[in-house]
Amino acid sequence: MESIGHELRQHASDYVKRAEAGESMLITVAGRPSALLGPTERKHWNTFDDIADVFDSAHEPTLAGDLIDIDGSMRDPWQPIEELVEIHSP
Repeated sequence: MESIGHELRQHASDYVKRAEAGESMLITVAGRPSALLGPTERKHWNTFDDIADVFDSAHEPTLAGDLIDIDGSMRDPWQPIEELVEIHSP
């Protein structure tokens, strides 16, 4: 890996272009390793074929029971729990 120091100041855009092209460089300050300059990880889009097995797999075994347990009521998630207890207390 190439090591670069003070020359980064004069040629920063050149080094960034090299990093964008896939090269990695070690930046030094007073001869000490300080940072790495290199390409970012490219975003990778998955096709349906890449993830099709996720949809073919069986559902969670407890899903049916969980769905039955959900009462369908809605509440404000920001409402303090103490207020909920007061509202629903006899």
